Amino acid sequence: MKTVTETTANKMNGYVALFTFFALLGINAYLIYWIAMNKAPVYLWIEIPLFVLTIIFSAGLFIVQPNEARALVLFGKYIGSVREDGFWWANPFAIKKHVSLRIRNFNSEQIKVNDLHGNPIEIGAVVVWQVVDSARALFDVDNYEQFVAIQSETAIRGLASEYPYDAQDEERASLRGNPQDIAENLKKELQTRLEVAGVEVTESRISHLAYASEIAQVMLRRQQAQAIIAARRKIVEGAVGMVEDALRLLSENKIVELDEDKKATMVNNLMVALVSDNDVQPIINTGTLHQ
Repeated sequence: MKTVTETTANKMNGYVALFTFFALLGINAYLIYWIAMNKAPVYLWIEIPLFVLTIIFSAGLFIVQPNEARALVLFGKYIGSVREDGFWWANPFAIKKHVSLRIRNFNSEQIKVNDLHGNPIEIGAVVVWQVVDSARALFDVDNYEQFVAIQSETAIRGLASEYPYDAQDEERASLRGNPQDIAENLKKELQTRLEVAGVEVTESRISHLAYASEIAQVMLRRQQAQAIIAARRKIVEGAVGMVEDALRLLSENKIVELDEDKKATMVNNLMVALVSDNDVQPIINTGTLHQ
């Protein structure tokens, strides 16, 4: 496929062209008046072509709004684009196609797809994009807006299948655990796909992420179980450290001498007191340590 790259079209200030147009109209009016006064219809062969030329000349006037471009096509050939906003004149036989250069949002629908582990999930994304090459946008793809929509959804599907929804290993990237990294990877993938259409991706971000309804309840219970296990692990780690500190301080300060059996009993009592979900009811020993 032949790639078309944007170039700058030849143009003229529109106000100068408008002055020329009015001057031609004045000449036409004067000639018609002169022919009528002198009863010389033979001079119509000058007036008629001049009038047609004046009408054709006026077709070259056009306006370019801020953040838009006009691509000029002359008899099927691209001859350049006009990006500067203002009032311009260009070849009157050229078709002047409008292309918006404004920043736009594409908000994808919620797509159902399987993640890396095969779990069905729902995902959606917002893509911020703009046209940077008017020629490519018009002539290298059939409909650049539709092209952006289709390629964005394809990239979202592909990205979702490369990552798990939630990783058990914290060092592994996941859709839920690493949103910034996922957004950067999605942006790179989209830019690669949309470059052919002269489109630049400014930003992309996941806007919706959830398990599919058929497994949402099961996965919710799984997440709750994982959270409980993680919390228990932290509690046990903290309790072990507190017991170690207690035994060390008792030994260093020589508060009490404990043999291995007493240490085991003390460790058991402390761990139960620190790890238990319920409030511990202490039993006060009114006798000696060995009772």
